[in-house]
Amino acid sequence: MNIINVKNLFFKYSKINVLEDINLNIKEDDFLAIIGPNGGGKSTLLKLLLGLLKPQKGEINLTLKTDDIGYVPQNTNLNIDFPITALEVVLMGHIKKQKSLFGYSKADKLCAMNSLKQVGMDEFANSKIGDLSGGQRQRVFIARSLCANPKVILLDEPTANIDVKGQNDIYELLKELNKNICIVVVSHDISVLLNYAKNVAHINKNLVYHNIENLNKKIDNENEHMCEVELLAALGSSHNHSSCNHVH
Repeated sequence: MNIINVKNLFFKYSKINVLEDINLNIKEDDFLAIIGPNGGGKSTLLKLLLGLLKPQKGEINLTLKTDDIGYVPQNTNLNIDFPITALEVVLMGHIKKQKSLFGYSKADKLCAMNSLKQVGMDEFANSKIGDLSGGQRQRVFIARSLCANPKVILLDEPTANIDVKGQNDIYELLKELNKNICIVVVSHDISVLLNYAKNVAHINKNLVYHNIENLNKKIDNENEHMCEVELLAALGSSHNHSSCNHVH
């Protein structure tokens, strides 16, 4: 079932078109990677999906509530010197409850601990966020999004500035979460396309949609034209490729 439907969407800053005639359907069990060049409109589309921006033309229809959408921002290095623990960061995921860090109930704290356990960070609950590695901090921020029991999580460059092992750990975690939650990730990491994504949306003002199935056929046919993402997949793996459909 589709949970997010984007239809004929246009968006521009001042007089410069950033997104043109975007059409995209996201299913409840999808693992969608949004890729493309810097300035191509990836982050703008993410903000539109989150409701932080409004389409200037076209529409975005949700079959879920806004509260069902979790979000993990790109830069988790902000304010890492602030004296706050991993558990306190995750408790902030209780967005519906206007409470101080000292006013959360036992049920709230249990939910936060369960979220930390789900991402393998429960033993670091009382650690200061600034003492954690980049990959560990990212796991904590994912746990924070899980605390709201989302049906879909949007992540903006979740492995930026994280070492290779940390990157693999994050994607393996997202793969596990994808068993129950739709994952939408903005990324420059080609390994997402090759190893984790079910579908790929390449955005450079326009959107080209790629379904990651039967990858070998097109790459094995050397005479067949390949689009940008397929070429990247071919470079990344001699045995994988993607079939794509242009969306107008």
